[in-house]
Amino acid sequence: MKKRIMCVFGTRPEAVKLSPVVRALEKSELLQPVVVLTAQHREMLDQMLKWFQVKPDHDLNVMRHGQSLAELTARVLQGMDELLSEAKPDMLLVQGDTITVMAASLAAFYHKVPVGHVEAGLRTEDRYNPFPEEMSRRQTSRLATLHFAPTTLAVENLKTENITENVYLTGNTVIDALVDTSARLDSLELDQTLFGRADFDKYKVLLVTAHRRENWGDSMEQIALGLKAIADKYEDVQILYPIHKNPIVRESIAPIFEGHPRLINVEPLDYVPFVYAMRKSFFILTDSGGIQEEAPSLGKPVLVMRTNTERPEAIQAGTAKLVGVTADGIFQGASRLIDNQDEYRGMAKAANPFGDGSAASKIVQVIEKHFANS
Repeated sequence: MKKRIMCVFGTRPEAVKLSPVVRALEKSELLQPVVVLTAQHREMLDQMLKWFQVKPDHDLNVMRHGQSLAELTARVLQGMDELLSEAKPDMLLVQGDTITVMAASLAAFYHKVPVGHVEAGLRTEDRYNPFPEEMSRRQTSRLATLHFAPTTLAVENLKTENITENVYLTGNTVIDALVDTSARLDSLELDQTLFGRADFDKYKVLLVTAHRRENWGDSMEQIALGLKAIADKYEDVQILYPIHKNPIVRESIAPIFEGHPRLINVEPLDYVPFVYAMRKSFFILTDSGGIQEEAPSLGKPVLVMRTNTERPEAIQAGTAKLVGVTADGIFQGASRLIDNQDEYRGMAKAANPFGDGSAASKIVQVIEKHFANS
């Protein structure tokens, strides 16, 4: 009988990064995936599942309007407690650092179900930045049995915390997803001007994403002001910003963008158009973790609008640079890439430190061996 591996995720990034693992589990002769959604990001999550052809077996549907982090944690914990009692999986598999990851891992621990943690070992060493992700992933590391680290630095981070057993260097599954999507993009007809808004032929289009909780408020306004300063100075630049649905983010951005012909805000993009936009962009400004991993495979420099990053490998490899969250820092960082061709080429041609697209198969092989030896 196949071992049942319960794969739990609730956000779009989790779906992107776990879907290749689910597909690899489906091909295994020893393992069977059981897909569970908590649906922290309902609309974005459903888009991902359709694209990657992943069908959920269970949906906890935990999101409620205006709920606190504590309420969300409690809902995931209770929902997973009931599901684990009913389904009795042989292992729980989670990815990353969300509330879903931490709470589901804790529930599995209570049921003595081993946990496999994909993308283990990322650290900023600042418990409040990113918040609450830094502590979510630290707690998950203490609960996990198998640790799938994307880079050698992530392995070293775990060793520093005396986590030395069952740590495996696999690369990052986001590259698996990107390789698959890029190959399929070539056969799709996507609007060359992205719904008539962004003109990739006429302008150097800078793609922007920013929505992290620690950037809400003043920092988000600084980001918007920095982007406006870039557009004001460079008439050959257009800025494309798919704005997160969170009203806190929108209220900071919309008034500053309003009326500017080259500051383009659109609704959040599905994964496929977003990958297309990354491929067509000049470079990317973001506070996202995943984009720091993806963009180097597409040859796109990344300016990270944060004060630190749990992916210093990108900084060390030269594929990304920290520019902070002040308007001036963002403006200066972008100006250097626009004005200095050598600096741009150096970042665009740097090698991606996050893997080659084989992470999912490596993870499944480890899980198979784990059960074969137990």
